[in-house]
Amino acid sequence: MTDRILVFYGSYRSDRMGIRLAHFVVEGLRGRGCDVELVDAKAVGLPMLDRMYKEYPKGQAPAALEGLAGKIRDADGFVFITGEYNWGIQPGLKNLTDHFLEEWFWRPAAIASYSAGRLSGAHAATAWHGTLSEMGMVVISSTIAVGPIAQALSADGKPQGDGGRSLEHAFPRFANDLSWWIEAAKMQRARKAPPY
Repeated sequence: MTDRILVFYGSYRSDRMGIRLAHFVVEGLRGRGCDVELVDAKAVGLPMLDRMYKEYPKGQAPAALEGLAGKIRDADGFVFITGEYNWGIQPGLKNLTDHFLEEWFWRPAAIASYSAGRLSGAHAATAWHGTLSEMGMVVISSTIAVGPIAQALSADGKPQGDGGRSLEHAFPRFANDLSWWIEAAKMQRARKAPPY
């Protein structure tokens, strides 16, 4: 059975560089036979969090929230593409994730970070690890970190230069780790209902 994976990207900037990494990850996972969808927070356009999806009466959530809740519930795993803003996480991606909670539970998540500099978004990746764990996901240990992103990936997400070669080398382990946890979670959910 094909793994259904959602790849989340959250920059709202006009000259978005991280979309290159999002396209690379989507294409890489598709190349492995996964059913992958890119969820771009800017395109979804959720308002700043006022009311979580679960706080709306049944059937009264805005259409964008309802549709995304269904996609999250139906997914087998997630990848979060995160840039680093002032040693922290992007507000657009955080805002999107905070609209949901139980929808995330009992599935694995992977983190791919990037930055314009040499630290490759490491601070954001560290911050996301704790956040995603708190939101009920199992965060895999393999990560991808790209920087400087403009030198490692072309505008259409193709690897280039030394950084691109490093990314191509790291991707199989990242994808294999995510696949292993997806399979483990599927088997466990089929064997035994989650405890809550």
